[in-house]
Amino acid sequence: MLLTLLLQAAGGMDFTQLLFPIAIGLVVYFFMIRPQQKRAADAKAFRQSLAKGSRIVTIGGLHGLVVDLTDDTVVVEVDRGTKLRFDRSAIAREVGNKTSSGNDGVATT
Repeated sequence: MLLTLLLQAAGGMDFTQLLFPIAIGLVVYFFMIRPQQKRAADAKAFRQSLAKGSRIVTIGGLHGLVVDLTDDTVVVEVDRGTKLRFDRSAIAREVGNKTSSGNDGVATT
């Protein structure tokens, strides 16, 4: 059975048979690989742009304030006097600094 299939496929290779795998490869690249590379580059640029005083969230969900930076690590203050050291790669995102307006978000009528 396998020999019969191989003998049938041994004929000349048609252009359309080559076009399909190339098209699949292009679709995979443009819809999967390229966006992932862009996200990774954006994350790396974000981690390099961290500064003291930034409010951040780690990949584990820990919220804190950046108090010290080195090339590889970030020291985050999570409570008064409680400082933790993380790798830069453990920082997921920056939390927007919200200014308090005195009413703590409660609407008054």
